[in-house]
Amino acid sequence: MSNAFLFFRKFLRHGTKIASAVPSSRWLSDKTVSNVDWDRTKTIVELGAGTGPVTKLIVERAHVDCKVFIFESDKDFISILKKDFSAHKNVEIIEGDACAFGDILFKHGIQSVDYIISGLPTPSLLPKDRERLFENVRKLLAPEGTFNQITEMPLVYLRFYKRYFSNVKFIFEPRNFPPGGVYICRSPK
Repeated sequence: MSNAFLFFRKFLRHGTKIASAVPSSRWLSDKTVSNVDWDRTKTIVELGAGTGPVTKLIVERAHVDCKVFIFESDKDFISILKKDFSAHKNVEIIEGDACAFGDILFKHGIQSVDYIISGLPTPSLLPKDRERLFENVRKLLAPEGTFNQITEMPLVYLRFYKRYFSNVKFIFEPRNFPPGGVYICRSPK
């Protein structure tokens, strides 16, 4: 079964638990990581990787000494991610609750991350899960790091992210289906 069909089927079954009806396009994936300084990045985290279109770019561009942690809770998506990316020694695929990523990273001895890339349906999360997610972002995001959030609702959630971050920029990507973009968020409040 194709990744796109699997993704769509899960979206129909789970609704807002899956952030989109289709995986991110190459264009949206590229915009999502467009601000990453690959030469200085030591640790990058992806939350809600799905079938891995953004993961593919992260793995292609990250230096071998950069630790890459991929979080996903769906077992079918985990199988795809493991098949496609587990051969990379700097990549760790973690099956579990992405909102609790901080606890898991602390167990791995990680105290700070350079970038957090999110494909989670963040505004649709239960308030307690959303608060736990942003508490972990506050604890772990390096001072010069960013939280990059994919969206298919361009600019709709700008005020939402401004509640959690002092600096929020939106990059639109019209070639995605449906048109989408990414919020680049700095300085968690």
